[in-house]
Amino acid sequence: MVGLDVIRKDMQTLLEEDKALNAIEVNADSLDEALADASAQLDARVANLEYEILERGSDGFLGLAKKPWKLRIYQNAASLAKKKKAASQAAFSSDELDEEVKIVDQDGLYYIRHFGDEIMLKVVLPVGKGRSVEAKDIINDARRPDTVSIEEGKIKEFAKKGTDGKYESIGLYKHIKAGDAMLIIDVSKDEMEATVTATAPAMSGGEITAEQIKRALETQGVVAGIEDDKIAEFVDNPVYGAPCEVAHAIMPQDGRDAYIAFNFETDPTKLKIKEAGDGKVNFKELNKIQNVVQGQPLATKMQPERGKAGKTLYGRYLEAKNGKDIKIPLGKNVELDKDGVTVIASVAGRVHYDDQKINVEPVLELESVGIKTGNIDFLGSVIVKGNVDDGYEIKATGDIEISGTVGKSFIKSEKGNVIVSAGIFGHDEGEVHCGKSLWAKFIQSAKIEVEEFCIVSDSIMNSEVSAMKKIVLNGKKAQITGGHLFATEEIAARNIGSPGGGTETILEVGFDPRAKHRLEFIQGQQNDLVRELEDVENNILTLENYKKARRTLPKDKEETLANLKSRKQEIAIESEKISEEIDQIQEHLHELKVFGKVKAEGNVFAGVKIYIRDTLQEVRADTKNVTYFMEGGFIRTGKYEAPDMSELVMPEGYSS
Repeated sequence: MVGLDVIRKDMQTLLEEDKALNAIEVNADSLDEALADASAQLDARVANLEYEILERGSDGFLGLAKKPWKLRIYQNAASLAKKKKAASQAAFSSDELDEEVKIVDQDGLYYIRHFGDEIMLKVVLPVGKGRSVEAKDIINDARRPDTVSIEEGKIKEFAKKGTDGKYESIGLYKHIKAGDAMLIIDVSKDEMEATVTATAPAMSGGEITAEQIKRALETQGVVAGIEDDKIAEFVDNPVYGAPCEVAHAIMPQDGRDAYIAFNFETDPTKLKIKEAGDGKVNFKELNKIQNVVQGQPLATKMQPERGKAGKTLYGRYLEAKNGKDIKIPLGKNVELDKDGVTVIASVAGRVHYDDQKINVEPVLELESVGIKTGNIDFLGSVIVKGNVDDGYEIKATGDIEISGTVGKSFIKSEKGNVIVSAGIFGHDEGEVHCGKSLWAKFIQSAKIEVEEFCIVSDSIMNSEVSAMKKIVLNGKKAQITGGHLFATEEIAARNIGSPGGGTETILEVGFDPRAKHRLEFIQGQQNDLVRELEDVENNILTLENYKKARRTLPKDKEETLANLKSRKQEIAIESEKISEEIDQIQEHLHELKVFGKVKAEGNVFAGVKIYIRDTLQEVRADTKNVTYFMEGGFIRTGKYEAPDMSELVMPEGYSS
């Protein structure tokens, strides 16, 4: 059976929930618009709103006699309680954080007021190292000629624990109503501000309470914008004879306009030179290119926000402006992601913001590469209309075309071709690496590595050139003089070597150049390990003989002996791994089906060394119109055969 006490408790709970509901009245052309406006004003989701229809709206006929909807809307109790709990937790966390960051010392305060027949006390506790309120000071201030009684026990308790922001009764006084303070509420004509003007109380007269001010505001019809903090400040520190603000209209808040959040620097002047780990600056690394890959997010449109409507003191609606929308600045080679607001790159390349649009350029065009550009590292293709100066680099994933010359520079195309129209002056330090083929007018004193063809029109002089397919010189001069050339399939030129054999020229074909270079490198490592092993074994033997003679070793020599034995084991493991790799490379080279050829339409001068696989043919006398090839385990010669260039495809879109 449900008792009366339970019913009373439930009724009290429902009453408190009803009081907590903040209802607003909204006029709008449609039900959806009314709910959207209320959502903005109450800062709540539409799903958490409940409403009563005060006046049902109508669209009228052809726009005539149109009638707006009028609703009373409020947030439901469950979501409101959840919101208050979250706000309380956030405030608690924020207070904790503030205390950790900085604690401001503040002395305790107390206020004594005479409300009705009672003497009231409000105590604010000290903060930090501030001084506490003394009970004796409160007692002395509370004693007046009209004081009837004071509860000193309560005063001592409140002085110690505070009153939690409220006024508490501590006694009685002889109250004369004729001496009470008087107040007047004045509301501005625009309904934006309300003030209270009060007269001071006479002796034994009552002072103004917060409840009196609020009742006076309600009597004047003020239903919104009541400022509890300013009312409390007036009660604590009353100002007589002058107006004090106690209510202010709730001002509308215009919604934020849409904007674009960029993931790259849109102002190229703000791009900074890269610093090394030690803080030093390399002025060749100007960092002027912002590379992006396909599918990379470049920018996001932040949607406009709805404005939050306000209210006058009398509850009249103050309209707020919604944020303005903008178009997403799509330029070349960019697109929208599935979410419709994120701009992504359609191709790899350089991202930049020109003409108020986001663009990605897969081809970077430069007048030259030098002190003005710095080193170039680009996800795409690069076209240089002039020269590449000594000491500078170009790295690209696509093709690289250079109309001028390349000096003592580093050029690398990861997956494309390299075209150098005016030739390469390497000065024994320049390097060119490309994932496909190289075209050049000439190559001089440079290191070249290509994955397919190396095509030169004039000459290759004193250079190291490796090609996984062919090296072909096909111009009027087509001269190979000096250097070391490697190719899997063939090397072809008009003239090879130099008259009199003054410059050593070595040509090698019929193997995988990369594999052979790796083989030579690890064979060198193997030889170094063998020499180190000999030294380690000799040192171990010396220390062990010393130990046998003296039975013990000093501590430092004992540690040295242990380290030498450990190093001996490491050398054995490393040597075994290298031996396995050597065997694998040699097997790979032996299984190659291509034996390779060397071809000269003109002269092969005496002194030229030709390797086909591991077989050496040193040219003893000048030879004309000849092809060198392998047959029966020996290098043979035959008539000149023109190279087959059917596999070679010139890249499209280039001027060379």
